[in-house]
Amino acid sequence: MSGFPVNDHGVPFYPKAHIGRLMVTLAAIDLLQVPTVTSIAVYTGLSKGNIDKYVETLKDQLGVVIVKSDHNVYKILSWGEVLKEAGVKNYLTGHA
Repeated sequence: MSGFPVNDHGVPFYPKAHIGRLMVTLAAIDLLQVPTVTSIAVYTGLSKGNIDKYVETLKDQLGVVIVKSDHNVYKILSWGEVLKEAGVKNYLTGHA
């Protein structure tokens, strides 16, 4: 376990500037049926105002390919060369 407090969905609350915030954003996009800014924020407990910033960081710094549809739904096209999908998903449960 991570030692961080968790929300009602069991997702840890990672502190500001912690890589876990990026990882839970990415894992939530993969997990949620309709991953919008609002649904990601509700599931992860992250601020709605930061979700787009986290997605841009994932794309720019980690090479993840994410698109946003006309209906504001995110989709992962590629996990890139840096991240391992299974490892990222561990951040949702605090087992990273």
